[in-house]
Amino acid sequence: MMRYALLCAGWICVALAIAGAILPLLPTTPFVLLAAWCFSRSSPRFHQWLLNQRHLGPYLRNWENGQGLTRQAKRRALIILWLSLAVSAWLTSHLGWYRLGLLIPGIFATRYLLRSKTLDDTSSGPVQK
Repeated sequence: MMRYALLCAGWICVALAIAGAILPLLPTTPFVLLAAWCFSRSSPRFHQWLLNQRHLGPYLRNWENGQGLTRQAKRRALIILWLSLAVSAWLTSHLGWYRLGLLIPGIFATRYLLRSKTLDDTSSGPVQK
């Protein structure tokens, strides 16, 4: 029963991650990581499918191996994060308190990304900071 619940949760997370790639306020990365976790405990086949995805696979493999993200991936994530937050703040300019609500997770996500391990773009080993 737990296997089917995790399998279902994994697919829901995949759907939310796809939606998050399109919608500005819905995150992608946490749902992809959660889907990978659910699939790793419920279906080796779907876990491998996710790890072998063209765009997400390398990031997931590096994450699962504890190696971190490349500088390019961090840069891209930060640009997309702050552009999404800026557009969301602009669209909700009449809600001042909402802007602060957008700023707080943006700061924490930026801090997390900047403090996480960095892989050299040309090699597979972590860069020394």
